[in-house]
Amino acid sequence: MAYLLTARSVFKFALVPIAVFLSAASALAFQGDEEKEAEKTIEEKVEDFDVFDDMFRLYRNPENGDVYMEIAESQLGQEFIAFTYTENGVVDAGQFRGQYGTQQILEPRQYFNKIEFVEKSTSFYFDPDSPLARAQDANISPSLVASIAVEATSEASGDNEKRFLINVSDLYLSEALQQLKPSPNPDRPPTAFSAGDIDSARTRYREVRNYPKNTDVIVDYVFANPYPSNNGRDAVTDARATTVTVQHSFIAMPEPGFQPRISDYRIGYFEDRVTDLTSLEVANYRDLINRWRLVKKDPDAAMSDPVQPIVWWIENTTPLEYRDTIRDAVLAWNQSFEKAGFSNAVQVNVQPDDADWDAGDIRYNVLRWTSSPNPPFGGYGPSFSNPRTGELLGADIMLEYSFIANRANFGDVFSVAGQGLSMGESGYEGAVDGLPGAKSGHACHASQMLQAGSIFARTALQAQGASDEEVDALVKQSIYYLMLHEVGHTLGLNHNMKASVQFGPDEVHDAAITKGAPAGSVMDYPAINVAPIDREQGDFYVQKPGPYDDWAIEFGYRPQLDPIARKALLARSAENGLAFGNDADDMRAPGRGIDPRVNIGDMSSDPVAYAIDRIKLVDATIPRLAERYDDRDSWQDLINAYLIASGQKAGMASVISRQIGGVYVERVAPGQEDAPAPYQPVPREKQIAAMDALAKHFFAADAFDMPEDLLVRLQPQRRGFDFGGETEDPKLHERVLATQMRALVHLLNPVVMERMVNSSLYGGAYSPAEMVLDLNDAIIGNDLKGSPNSFRRNLQIAYVERLAAIVDDPSYSPIARSAVLAGITNIDSRFGLFEFNLGPDTKAHRLQIRRILGGITG
Repeated sequence: MAYLLTARSVFKFALVPIAVFLSAASALAFQGDEEKEAEKTIEEKVEDFDVFDDMFRLYRNPENGDVYMEIAESQLGQEFIAFTYTENGVVDAGQFRGQYGTQQILEPRQYFNKIEFVEKSTSFYFDPDSPLARAQDANISPSLVASIAVEATSEASGDNEKRFLINVSDLYLSEALQQLKPSPNPDRPPTAFSAGDIDSARTRYREVRNYPKNTDVIVDYVFANPYPSNNGRDAVTDARATTVTVQHSFIAMPEPGFQPRISDYRIGYFEDRVTDLTSLEVANYRDLINRWRLVKKDPDAAMSDPVQPIVWWIENTTPLEYRDTIRDAVLAWNQSFEKAGFSNAVQVNVQPDDADWDAGDIRYNVLRWTSSPNPPFGGYGPSFSNPRTGELLGADIMLEYSFIANRANFGDVFSVAGQGLSMGESGYEGAVDGLPGAKSGHACHASQMLQAGSIFARTALQAQGASDEEVDALVKQSIYYLMLHEVGHTLGLNHNMKASVQFGPDEVHDAAITKGAPAGSVMDYPAINVAPIDREQGDFYVQKPGPYDDWAIEFGYRPQLDPIARKALLARSAENGLAFGNDADDMRAPGRGIDPRVNIGDMSSDPVAYAIDRIKLVDATIPRLAERYDDRDSWQDLINAYLIASGQKAGMASVISRQIGGVYVERVAPGQEDAPAPYQPVPREKQIAAMDALAKHFFAADAFDMPEDLLVRLQPQRRGFDFGGETEDPKLHERVLATQMRALVHLLNPVVMERMVNSSLYGGAYSPAEMVLDLNDAIIGNDLKGSPNSFRRNLQIAYVERLAAIVDDPSYSPIARSAVLAGITNIDSRFGLFEFNLGPDTKAHRLQIRRILGGITG
């Protein structure tokens, strides 16, 4: 027994070393194989791979599609520009074709056996002559985008330097370079469409392209959502798997010699924001405007062709019938460049059908064309720049066929729930704004405004018996204006929502006065300039760069703009036609902005008078719609025309209401000659005129009278089970109330009421208490002694409820709450003493108002 135990013990203890030995032997063998694999040179590793050789040398494994990048030792520590671009997307998922994403400075670095890609901050400037420049990295954190293991190397030999090979899947097949999935939004409905998360198993490389100045990798990102609660619109084939195609471009840093130009608050350029941390200035801004590198062939000549012009290519997808109009609109910008001393600065070519290049090559700026099921735009003109200098490096313009075909997505634009009665306040803009990685301020919705305006103008012209030639002129001008606007963006200009104030309400319709430019800039979102009834039609849209555009291009592109010349040029900012205010200043949303001249959908130096003319035109057009659309296959054309026309009127409610409590803002420098004060409250008489216009055209009992033969025909075309989850009857009271509330929500906004109080200290002469009493006269009047119609009853209940909610709302100032309380007491005093012979509707209405007031007045 002892022997057996001993034998077992011997066997047991002998077994362990053998197992350990075998395991160690296997590990050593595996380690040997790994070392043998690691010892492979790049040439051995990529022997059978496809090669793409230009800026960065790329390799593709033909067996599994993996992409590798070769980095030379001399490229380590060298900056390049990374830029992302959506080649094809789905609007529901927040991505669309032509969408520009992030632009960043990346630097590859070696960290032992890894190559790291580090994003460098470009937000700060340190004077190199300042000792503080030695501390320029303090408290400024770079971003480590990716860290990738080296899989093979090639040592330096002869003229060849050491090189490193990495698999770039972690860089390209993830969201390392560009966030694609939107960040969570707590206000987003839980049932809204969601594409889900990136599925790494299905996400793949589509194509690798190398060009002399850029290396492009195109990736199909597949988002997986196994159990979607919202299947999206028709463009989403299957909500469980949504594909977005994105192009990642690595671009070599431009040649030196470009002279950055610092921005100025009086002119609107897109810019790369830079703060000077060595400056003693209070506003230590060194923001660099985005502009192309234009250099005169003859530097001494007052007018010279550039060494390299800005060249546009009309993509061969563009319909033939529009190519001449597009070309002429682009070339019209040469007028502005002549002010800066350049002739033929802009050129246009047509891409041949057999061209061997594509829009991915940054050497080509392309006017591209799409036809989408759910278009987020009619035209879109993005660009990208070198963040170090502001130099524009590339641009495309996307044109959407739906703009030409007048296919507006009315279900989104005109929903009553969203009060989307005309462009500017609806959720429709969210289709572009706020997308991950989108360059701030680059979203543009000019085409939606143009489309709605053009459809209305066509409807109004035809209702007045306009000829086909006049309608054709409208269509051509709208395309021309859209091109001018989007090209303006690609030249560096951002929006100018103040440009429409150049001419008076009568002058603006006189083509002999406006001479093709009824506004000071093509960068506005103006009301379409359709003539009032019994007036000869002038210019529908701006057909050439305006005085502001000429001035802005001169500022951005005039060579050698020394400090004295710069100051003299900018000192013109107070001139008529040079007014500027962009999206950050405009008053399109309630409580936003303060200067009513900086707005969308307005026109002329007297926007109230212009708005009244537009309202009269709408009121004359709507009753004639039924007869004009009585011969169609369905009533959809009629309801679209009605929505467009009534939306135009609704837009005027916003324009008029913004005058009340407004403050004119002048962007002028201290000491600027003949410059007005920076802040001037809107004169009292203009505010009273705005209130009178609202009372007559929006709050009066007959403000929305419509013929019965129209109302009974407002039937949307049936398509299967599609009614948007709602019943199909025309919801006229809801639509009218939404229009009226556009004005009231702004007037009773706490910011507006407080501004009326504050502006009284520097000239404001219309108080919240006066405004509320005037609203009482306009909305309540003597109706509480009579029998108001259904539109008035709806409006009065909504108005009184809003007043009641304000009384104890701490977001309102004490003075505003006092004004509202006085207004409520005034309403209470308007009730009649006798209530006999009243119908049930009137009795119910009075009872409801008394119930709302009862908790306040006692």
